[in-house]
Amino acid sequence: MGYEDFDKSPNTAAKARSSNHVSRNLDEIDLKILTEIQADGRITNVELAKRVGISPPPCLRRVRALEEEGYIHGYRGLLDARKLGFDVTVFAAVHLSSQAEADLRAFEEFVRAEPLVRECWMLSGEVDFILKCVAPDMATFQDFVTHLTAAPHVRNVRTSLVLHNSKYEAAVPLEVKGRR
Repeated sequence: MGYEDFDKSPNTAAKARSSNHVSRNLDEIDLKILTEIQADGRITNVELAKRVGISPPPCLRRVRALEEEGYIHGYRGLLDARKLGFDVTVFAAVHLSSQAEADLRAFEEFVRAEPLVRECWMLSGEVDFILKCVAPDMATFQDFVTHLTAAPHVRNVRTSLVLHNSKYEAAVPLEVKGRR
């Protein structure tokens, strides 16, 4: 059985994200499980158990516990945006005119509804948010920027067109945690 169908509901995922501390100590087997799942989210439980050196039933129990505790948010396929016709990738730095909690949350809600925005990060410093956006062409992206700059409390938007991606690692570097 693969794990590709698992995805947290918004409420469960929000609860998991609201905790900023590790809920339990992960042992070596947990870290191996997470490493293998990051490398191949479609791995079967039998193969996963074999790779981490335990039998399938306790392996499945551990995976389920890691899911429930929020260590695993879900399983997805990583798609090639350019092959699918999204040739433009842009980072947009957004500065808001107000940093009141309600205004920050309203901007986050606005961004969640925008399909071209693939990632949104709230930052400290001069910029309030950085957005990673994809678009099929510059005209589509420019239309989005016009819409974005008109959003409530947006003071200004600075964009940087991606010319080349030198590294993309969606995985968490668990090998660094294992060295501690």
